[in-house]
Amino acid sequence: MLTDLLTSRRFSPLFWCQFFSAFNDNLLKNGLIALIVFGLGAEQAGGLVQIAGAVLILPFFFLSGLGGEMADRYDKALITQRLKLAEIAVAALAAFGFMLQSIPLLMATLAGFGVIAALFGPIKYGILPDHLKPSEIPTGNALIEGATFIAILSATVLGTKVAANDRSGVWIATLMIGFAILCWLSSLRIPKTGEGAPHLKVRRNIVASTVSLVQDLKRDRRLWRGTLAASWFWLFGAVVLALLATLVRNRLGGTEDLYIACLVIFTIAVAIGSMLAAWLAHGRIRLGPAAVGALLMGVFTLDLGGSILFSSGVPIALPPEQFFLNPFGLRLAIDLAGLALGGGLFIVPIFAAVQVWAGEDRRARVIAGNNVINALFIVVGAVGAGLLQSLAGFDEASVLVLLALGNLIAAALVLKFVLPLAR
Repeated sequence: MLTDLLTSRRFSPLFWCQFFSAFNDNLLKNGLIALIVFGLGAEQAGGLVQIAGAVLILPFFFLSGLGGEMADRYDKALITQRLKLAEIAVAALAAFGFMLQSIPLLMATLAGFGVIAALFGPIKYGILPDHLKPSEIPTGNALIEGATFIAILSATVLGTKVAANDRSGVWIATLMIGFAILCWLSSLRIPKTGEGAPHLKVRRNIVASTVSLVQDLKRDRRLWRGTLAASWFWLFGAVVLALLATLVRNRLGGTEDLYIACLVIFTIAVAIGSMLAAWLAHGRIRLGPAAVGALLMGVFTLDLGGSILFSSGVPIALPPEQFFLNPFGLRLAIDLAGLALGGGLFIVPIFAAVQVWAGEDRRARVIAGNNVINALFIVVGAVGAGLLQSLAGFDEASVLVLLALGNLIAAALVLKFVLPLAR
């Protein structure tokens, strides 16, 4: 089925379109962060890095509703083509910003990418059931999730390395424009879907549309519980990845090479977990793997935080090839891979269920509402972890332990409230 989907026009153009788009989003974000960190003093850098993350995600709060309504009202393929054409212009502006080394201009283009991502989000997942058979949806989601994490990883590595060393900005500018053009060319091959709800009125009041989306989700017990479960995954992943960078630097004395190695382990394991979930589904909606995944996320995260918190033999300042040969380093790698694999097992069946449970005429709006709650959870997780560290004196390992305990509670809630919905 994997080969069939990746070579089929029903899926392949969307797959590459979202891959190139996710790559460019994160290339810009991490290139900007590298420019901030290497070009400014530490005091300024800390606040600006946090602002950069907020600038990219903020549009999801305000524009997901509009994106969902547009995707249901008009042809999803046509909307995608127009958004990706606009993305070329934003990428060109970002390229100009890198060549000028202008942080205000790059912040503005980051906001532009956030706007496009918020409008594209409901399409990216809402279009899958339009072109895929029900039995193919779990595999399609697994491929999208795995490719998205690979795009994030590769863009993080490349953006950090290139922006830090390419003072003229030529290389990163060329990459951004090139990938934006590839993204648009891929979108031209996405098959048309037709209008899902031709009589739907797209509201100009973006706040009202967003509030309405969330209210509609809450009225449907299955969709609301599925959305909350999916949003927990994004909170969990965002907090773990944010902690990982400072954990490597502050507790392990590692360089960016060790951090990149940890990201590689995390990304590959998420992709494996996603594909395993699709294989276990056998073309049907099965939420059992999600409960197992939640349990794995909790157990491995608890061991990861606990091993750092209570171990006196933590190796310090070792290069990756030596660090992972150390028993502690090997244990950290296994824990990181285990929690990421559990994450893939968790999110794929949950999100496939939400897609199937949503009606064809409102599927994009359901995905948009899901994106709003996802963004809210990510922000709450980031603020909560930040407050625990800055005000309560928690270090990274302590926050991981607390997150793991919360995830074990989440696993119990999935077993009790979400798993029965698939029966």
